[in-house]
Amino acid sequence: MLSETHDPTSVLLVDDSPDTLAMLTDALSLSGMNVEVAHSGREALTSVDRRLPDIVLMDAMMPGLDGFETCQILKGEKGLEDVPIIFMTGFDETEHVVRALASGGVDFIAKPVPLDELLARIKVHLANARKARSARKALDRTGRRIVACDQNGAILWTTPQAAQLLARAGLRADEGDRLPWEVIDWLGSEMESETAGLAGLRTRKTGACVEFRLLERAADGEILLRLFDCDQGSDEERLADGFGLTLREAEVLLWITHGKSNKEIAEILQMSPRTVNKHLEQIFNKLGIENRTAAATMAVRILWNEG
Repeated sequence: MLSETHDPTSVLLVDDSPDTLAMLTDALSLSGMNVEVAHSGREALTSVDRRLPDIVLMDAMMPGLDGFETCQILKGEKGLEDVPIIFMTGFDETEHVVRALASGGVDFIAKPVPLDELLARIKVHLANARKARSARKALDRTGRRIVACDQNGAILWTTPQAAQLLARAGLRADEGDRLPWEVIDWLGSEMESETAGLAGLRTRKTGACVEFRLLERAADGEILLRLFDCDQGSDEERLADGFGLTLREAEVLLWITHGKSNKEIAEILQMSPRTVNKHLEQIFNKLGIENRTAAATMAVRILWNEG
């Protein structure tokens, strides 16, 4: 069985061929999955309103609403952002592959569908989807303000805390909305550097002041941004206030939380390694701890308490 949980994997099978539906339903059911069938794109849309599947197998070429159009609606309007959609078609052509991926599909398999290969791909995509959902839930639980966007600034997803901050700032945070033009322009010019993730861009519209900081540029083009409420003060100011540190000591502590060595911190802050060591001694004394790991742990608790 592909699912190791008590609830079997639910599959939405969309195809206008009765023979294909019967064959795949039998094969997937024997593999321990619950299968819901739809004979058309419109039936698929109705089906997901009743129950969200774990994965969708979609015939590309169907009369009326074809698979590509159905996939776009499922991804854009029906809450299936994290549900993998695998396309099936008898036309193994580049154009169809491109359309499948462009419409939101994660994979493409040619008919007649080889069952062993299909089951293997289902297993891989289910595992990837679950990892993505787990990572998203972990971010939600920690209260981090994270926004994912593409290179054009279109929002792909946000954590609830990020959406709340954007709303307070008078900015839209729904999927497909675009970030402010100044943020898009900043993303286009932002280069990888030693200070990536700390030096950010601040913008204020009608409400809260929001600072955007670059976390990561993924290979697939997804950009992760971390948001801060500028009105709460900078990270350095929050650490200084929280622990009774000088701003210089807070800067050193902040870089420790980013895993930098004393030599790297000295280069970044343009001071000698000996001065960094002296600041560390003061930090350890004020925090009542003895090592860098403990200092970083305490600092993270302050920084992650974003309200």
